[in-house]
Amino acid sequence: MERTLVREIIKNEGEKIILKGWVAARRDHGKLVFIDLRDRSGIAQVVFSPGFPEAHKTAQDLRSEWVIQVSGKVKERPASMINEKIPTGRFEIEAEELVVLNTSETPPFPLDESGDNIDEEVRLKYRYLDLRRERLQKNIKLRSEFVDRMRQFLFKNDFTEIETPLLTKTTPEGSRDFIVPSRMYPGKFFALPQSPQQYKQLLMVAGFERYFQIARCLRDEDLRADRGFEHTQVDIEMSFVEQKDVLAIDEKMITTVCEEMGKKIKQKPFPVFTYKEAMEKYRADKFDMRTEEEKKDGVLAFAWVVDFPFFEKDKEGNWTFTHNPFSMPKPEHIDWLLKGENIGEIITQQYDLVCNGYEVGGGSIRSHRADILKAVFKVMGYSDMRIEAEFGHMMQAFNFGAPPHGGLAHGVERMTMILTGETYLREVQAFPQTSSGRTSVMDAPSELDEKQLKELGLEVKKK
Repeated sequence: MERTLVREIIKNEGEKIILKGWVAARRDHGKLVFIDLRDRSGIAQVVFSPGFPEAHKTAQDLRSEWVIQVSGKVKERPASMINEKIPTGRFEIEAEELVVLNTSETPPFPLDESGDNIDEEVRLKYRYLDLRRERLQKNIKLRSEFVDRMRQFLFKNDFTEIETPLLTKTTPEGSRDFIVPSRMYPGKFFALPQSPQQYKQLLMVAGFERYFQIARCLRDEDLRADRGFEHTQVDIEMSFVEQKDVLAIDEKMITTVCEEMGKKIKQKPFPVFTYKEAMEKYRADKFDMRTEEEKKDGVLAFAWVVDFPFFEKDKEGNWTFTHNPFSMPKPEHIDWLLKGENIGEIITQQYDLVCNGYEVGGGSIRSHRADILKAVFKVMGYSDMRIEAEFGHMMQAFNFGAPPHGGLAHGVERMTMILTGETYLREVQAFPQTSSGRTSVMDAPSELDEKQLKELGLEVKKK
């Protein structure tokens, strides 16, 4: 007999089935022992009676989180005992046989609560237990559904999914890189990607025209509730497009996916604000347009923010980019950039998508000309030698018929946070970092032994 999932028992009244899962709760009423059995699809009540003595006797020893196999008949509960809170609440399984597949120690915290009051370090040390919570199970599955719906939309619109390397070269994209030492090239290092920025542009040069990937991105930046060292983004790039084209297809995708998932969108088409308008009206480029009633109802309020300044001054008073050095200025400002004039007034074709007070996506029309890309780095004070060393490959590629192109990326975690109503990134990631920057479950970062350091040609010195 094949295993039946809990959610399927409503279609098997009167039939003998096999369930496998965890003991979520146990109630011993003397002659009758009740357990709530949990599997990936839900919870069902199982009843052990003296009529099946072996199963009944074993059931008296069961404890929470033991893994068991139960076979028995599906029966309708008495009317007074129906549990309307769960989908299977009209039925129970009259157990005939019970097999203990594995026992469990007492969990370090209760799993039938939200977990919000439990110390973060403890929760993430035992994350494999924490993830058994109904709320987190729903969050992770919703995240999976969101990514799948995005992927299917893109396939239907003639995009090709292409993976780009995780071992790459350090680039200036706004955050510190995570660095990986090379054993084969002592003293040289790979960098983990902050985004697939250069590779997706090279794929446009390669002629794929419509690319996407579900990309893992890593940034060594300060942590906060909605930001971690690692994140996932739905990364999209298109050739032969203008800004309006990118915004249109992305808006269609977001609207389609969110409404398919049962969400209500405040305004369609999404309102568009210039950066200047957003700052004047909301005093921020990430804002929440919902009323209090709309917040209670889980409404999604999307808006575009466009026309950002290309450059700003850093702490040392030097020019740096506001978003991305690979962006294209507005057409009327290209000459300013090439001549190095009116730097603070140059507007870039950068756009962000905001929702409910968060930035949930961003991108730009890209530079596809070597002279424009070089001019950006000249403004930032790069020498010709440095530009060639770090970006010569990009400028060379642009000299081989690079098409006009642009795109954007959506942060999966932030979108899932909004869809689930969570306020912490850790609630929508399977194994997030702690707020102190350590990994879930495993003790990392950790020291390397002397043999590994020697192979890599490294020596660790105290700061």
